[in-house]
Amino acid sequence: MTTWLGLRLAETLETCRSVPPENPNILKTLLAIQSTLGHVPANVIPQIAQVLGVTDAQVAGVLSYYSDLRTQSPGRHLIRVCTGESCTANHGGLVLRAIQDYVRDVVGDRAQAERFTVERMSCAGNCAVSPTVMIDGDFCGRVIPSDVPSLLERYR
Repeated sequence: MTTWLGLRLAETLETCRSVPPENPNILKTLLAIQSTLGHVPANVIPQIAQVLGVTDAQVAGVLSYYSDLRTQSPGRHLIRVCTGESCTANHGGLVLRAIQDYVRDVVGDRAQAERFTVERMSCAGNCAVSPTVMIDGDFCGRVIPSDVPSLLERYR
């Protein structure tokens, strides 16, 4: 793997290599790789496991457990819709559906020439103004389905 991506991955893995007797930190490593590459390619799980001295299954388990980790590069704009109790009670599901319809997307996939990625998040911690949508780290509260076109228009 001598591509730019491969070199960046190798550099990032080297910084995460644990020094015995310290236990390897799989989550920290995966977050570092995602920060560097934008995602954690599934095909590099064996390389990560080898560097950390753990099994492929351990790396894959952590990668699949945390919803903030992704195996595909996200779209240009990341839209996260809160599905916590308060947002759900305040019709967050309708907001999610309106966003999906607007970008012609299904949760987790890319749409409109990789412009948007729509994901669910378990809680935005913004319950007082639910339902909440986060776009590229910007919080939008009290969102209703009819707000979606104007909310997303500036990100087109």
